[in-house]
Amino acid sequence: MGQLILFFFIGLFFAWVFKSYRRYETSQPYQREQFRRFGPTREQIARSELGLFVALTAKVAKADGRVSELEAELVGNMFNDISAMFPDPAATKSLLKEIFAIEKEQPFNIDEVALALREAIGRDRRKRHMMMAFLVNLAFVDGHLSHAEERLLLKIAAYLHFAQQEIEAMLRQAAGAHTQATTHSSLQEAYALLGASESDSMEVIKKKYRTLVKQHHPDIIKAQGSSDAYIEEATEKVQRINAAYETIKKARN
Repeated sequence: MGQLILFFFIGLFFAWVFKSYRRYETSQPYQREQFRRFGPTREQIARSELGLFVALTAKVAKADGRVSELEAELVGNMFNDISAMFPDPAATKSLLKEIFAIEKEQPFNIDEVALALREAIGRDRRKRHMMMAFLVNLAFVDGHLSHAEERLLLKIAAYLHFAQQEIEAMLRQAAGAHTQATTHSSLQEAYALLGASESDSMEVIKKKYRTLVKQHHPDIIKAQGSSDAYIEEATEKVQRINAAYETIKKARN
């Protein structure tokens, strides 16, 4: 009798675990199932909401005239995250790179792309907020916000139906967070943060830096099921890693 009761409670436990997992799985706004029919072709991906988001990312990254080393790292990791949702990740990643390369050189179609993204994501507040948060933090990731970046973010926010006060609050919050995150550390602290030592070559240090950025980068796919603070917290970690890397580079030069 005791064993039957034990098996009964074990069964209830596994049923609860399975139900919880299914609830978690269906709560994620992006599922591989919805992309299984993608060829993929560049046109197909470019018209998808994730492709449109990549296009906007390209425009924000290039808004100040150049794509910085850290922006390039974050964008590369974003390609990995997004392409993993498609049936052929390698081919999709290659196409995302093409879309990014084309769109970063086309600043005049921002209205068309932002409007298409708004229509693609519809009324999904979480997607809208997380995408905007990623773009805001990407603009700040090099330590400052240029006038060109600010104008572009305000335009995208208007198309995505953000109130003026809402986007201005996001900009202020990001500015404060990134100012704190980029506080210069001592050289010893910088080496410790990267898990490196003074005897390491710059090549080894760069590999450790890139590994940490990949580990802590804001994942736009994961962000959709996370708290509103996820993007900001992840980017702050990356900022601290980048500040340490820059401190070491200056010392080596």
